[in-house]
Amino acid sequence: MDFTFTEEQQAAVEAAKAVFGGVAPDAVPSPAVTAGAVADDFDRALWARLADADLLSLSLAAEYGGAGLDAIALCLVLREAAKVLARVPLLESSAAAVAVQAYGGEELKAELLGRAGRGEVVLTVAANGRTGHDPAELAVTARRDGDAWVLDGVQTGVPWAENADFTVVPAHTGGGRTVLALVPRIHEGVVLGGQISTSGERLGELRLESARIAARDVIDADGAWEWLRELLATGTCALALGLGERVLSMTSAYTGKREQFGFPVATFQAVAVQAADRYIDLRAMEATLWQAAWRISTGAGGALPASGDVAVAKIWASEGVRRVVQTAQHLHGGFGADVDYPLHRYHAWAKQLELSLGPAAAHEEALGDLLAAHPLG
Repeated sequence: MDFTFTEEQQAAVEAAKAVFGGVAPDAVPSPAVTAGAVADDFDRALWARLADADLLSLSLAAEYGGAGLDAIALCLVLREAAKVLARVPLLESSAAAVAVQAYGGEELKAELLGRAGRGEVVLTVAANGRTGHDPAELAVTARRDGDAWVLDGVQTGVPWAENADFTVVPAHTGGGRTVLALVPRIHEGVVLGGQISTSGERLGELRLESARIAARDVIDADGAWEWLRELLATGTCALALGLGERVLSMTSAYTGKREQFGFPVATFQAVAVQAADRYIDLRAMEATLWQAAWRISTGAGGALPASGDVAVAKIWASEGVRRVVQTAQHLHGGFGADVDYPLHRYHAWAKQLELSLGPAAAHEEALGDLLAAHPLG
């Protein structure tokens, strides 16, 4: 079997490294010393550079100005983004655009996708539901009214909601179906409340009060929300992997030069064993990530649906990234808590990623349900 990435995927990685190479993870105030959000907006200058490098249109078809690459390529770029804590809605906007491309109507695709690929329109996704623990598609109701859909409900913890132009909102209909509505940030019946994430970034509580959305801006296709949710979860795993790799690299550099009793602490067996365990975590996170991304990209069959591989990847990502940052804090000693050193920022982002799209326990439950429904003979 050939596990190497294609030339196009490797080119995407090199382009991402060039764009993210100059990004400082501590370019905004520390969430540890900031009462509110660390910034009012995402990094627009970085967003423009991503657009110029054609990384925002990576997964779009050529007719929309894209490269037509798959979820694996997107995850490779997200992995690099997380290493520098890039403050951009790359995952949310890219995933939403691909969902529109796969399931949206022709008019919506023609109007939206080219602009999204050029960075002119920013998309996000409401995937946390009312509380962050219940299914997102049950938090909002949708009913058809003539040439529009009327939405009512609340979605919490929407990333970049106060800066994105449209939020993709899953909503359930009376018939038990789930539709995806593209809700403008400023629209009658749309109320945004401010929230703050663990990482210090702005989130939004999205309240929909009889908000009328034109039918052309609503995706009513079987499997659209499930596919988008799996892509978001897989992308979150890629972010967790990139963050964990950078944290382990920081830990290696620090323990290699920090001396105790005249020797670098990296030479002590207890330190080496802990670092080795975290390296194993990262390799497991990587293997399960690419399995999930491959299933999503190819539609290949398996003993379980692709959602099973996504669940396994998210379990490893949630638990693995938590162990990596906790070990890093321990091996850095008091230096790890210094707000002038970026490790505490990675810890805060890791906690956010651990819980995003559901913690490990939620995906373990989902995996158990899949195993019960698909006995392995």
